[in-house]
Amino acid sequence: MGYVEQLRKSVGHAPIFFCGCGVLIFNEKGEVLLQKRSDDATWGNPGGAMEFGETIYDTAVRETFEETNLKIDPKDLKLFNIYSGEECHHIYPNKDEAYIVSIMFETNVYEGDIKTDDSESLELKFFAIEDLPTNLNKLFKPVARDLMRRKLGD
Repeated sequence: MGYVEQLRKSVGHAPIFFCGCGVLIFNEKGEVLLQKRSDDATWGNPGGAMEFGETIYDTAVRETFEETNLKIDPKDLKLFNIYSGEECHHIYPNKDEAYIVSIMFETNVYEGDIKTDDSESLELKFFAIEDLPTNLNKLFKPVARDLMRRKLGD
């Protein structure tokens, strides 16, 4: 059982802080890999909560593998951005509430075949930045905004 699950046993649905790490994985066409989440059927990047003793790189690598079956080397991760504040306040479908400090990495170096054998993923698919799905996860929306800004050269 992970840290957040243990904490939830004590605090129930009350707001908590936690650190999450995610990875924007780009293919050779510059498309980004998104995950359709099983809890709310919205699209976002692979990622999740840090566990005790992990580095941010450990978390990014572990969560990416768990949710996509792709292996990435920490040395190939580049910091994309760090998100926090109200745009990272989230109430999950089960009513758990969190304020997340989200560290977002990016890479175009990965190994393996994409598989959705994780209970958190309904589907995995690469999307062009200008053609992202409309039903984006709330926590991914600021990332999508920054991806578009970068694409447009702002």
